[in-house]
Amino acid sequence: MDQASPRKNVAVVIGAGPAGLFAARHLASEGVYVVILNRDIKPGGLAEYGIFPTKVKMKEGLRKQFKQILDTPNIEYLGNVTIGQQGDFTLEDIRNLGAQAIMVSVGAQGTKWLGLPGEDIPHGVYHAKDLVYHYNNLPPFSKKKFDFGQSVALVGVGNVSMDIARYFIRDIKVGEVIAVARRGPAEVKFDKKEMEYIIANLDRQALDEEIARATPVMTSIGQDPNAAKEYILSALPKAVESVSQTRFKFDFLASPTQILGNDHVTGLEVMDTTLVLNGGDTKAKSLGTRRVLNVDTVIFCIGDRVDETFGLPVQWNEYVKSPTPIYPVDGVSYEAYDPEAGNPIEGVFVAGWSREASSGLVGIARKDGERGATALLQHLKNLPPVDDPENLLENICQCVRTLEKPIVTKYHLPRLEAAEQAEIAKRGVEDFKFGTNEEMLKVMGLD
Repeated sequence: MDQASPRKNVAVVIGAGPAGLFAARHLASEGVYVVILNRDIKPGGLAEYGIFPTKVKMKEGLRKQFKQILDTPNIEYLGNVTIGQQGDFTLEDIRNLGAQAIMVSVGAQGTKWLGLPGEDIPHGVYHAKDLVYHYNNLPPFSKKKFDFGQSVALVGVGNVSMDIARYFIRDIKVGEVIAVARRGPAEVKFDKKEMEYIIANLDRQALDEEIARATPVMTSIGQDPNAAKEYILSALPKAVESVSQTRFKFDFLASPTQILGNDHVTGLEVMDTTLVLNGGDTKAKSLGTRRVLNVDTVIFCIGDRVDETFGLPVQWNEYVKSPTPIYPVDGVSYEAYDPEAGNPIEGVFVAGWSREASSGLVGIARKDGERGATALLQHLKNLPPVDDPENLLENICQCVRTLEKPIVTKYHLPRLEAAEQAEIAKRGVEDFKFGTNEEMLKVMGLD
């Protein structure tokens, strides 16, 4: 970009996770004036509140990158601001503030359920996201009360499920954790690295029995049971030493049908499945036979969905994208779309998990945010410049600051960081986060 002729454009980025932050940096590097609006006080999103708490070095490295982004002169940050139909501002309110484009990167703030009987049992049924937010100290989830039993069923076998298993095995130290999968041992979705923290607690005999039970089904569609078993056990050479007596098991070819109990969970009913070929993939097909797992806690680790109250059309758990984008990037659409009107939503783009659920890796979110910003920049090139972008940016920020609540800026965040570092030194721990907004606002002088 020619520094003598900066781009006179203003954009709003909603959400300060990796996708939003790296999108903002890419826009700012092209001279766009950017204001980031964030629901949480701290930036980082799932990089701050989704990565397992003990991965301190990873979090510190990401925090350093995010701080560098927020230090960019033409980026402003406003935290503790909610956008949505029940938020501080609606999406339409933000559009009316005068910004020429909006990047929506709020992630998947909703939770996905299966709609099973018993999901509303008050004690013992939870979603993985609530639990991840809880042990990562995100307000208000940090203070949420959970009623765990001694036998826990995890519905799903991805990386999130393994993180939740790690929490129950190494922190809560329950008696038993069972990972329940509709499909077979060859379709597990977790990385070997995640398994290293819990494989010392794996019930090897139970795994052998599960592999033997699944073998006829697997071989009938050309799958190799031994290869599947080898992958699961491949984490053994770097297994982290066990700290509990928790038994960890898999229950394959089992599709949950209902949760049993009234006030408390007493069991999880599953239907046995088989595997059939479906194009180049496999599909679980119900057999009709049912059985009950004797558990007292059920955690759904089946992915997330976007917030339907945000203000954008939703289909299949995601915000709708234009099927014929005007500004595609590598063949991907980042343009929000109204299927009822049959038109793109002018000037509104989506990136990160707001566009499509991914593996949750920061690198993937970063790349998607930057690509979304590239699409947004193409849109800005077709718009007339703003006469005074600095003044427009300040007007947007001032409008947000008129809310009758404390608004956190990037100039307040160093105070919060200093207070957290003081607590780390005082407590002799590797990492520390305040668990309530009130505590964070107080140490920043905003209470």
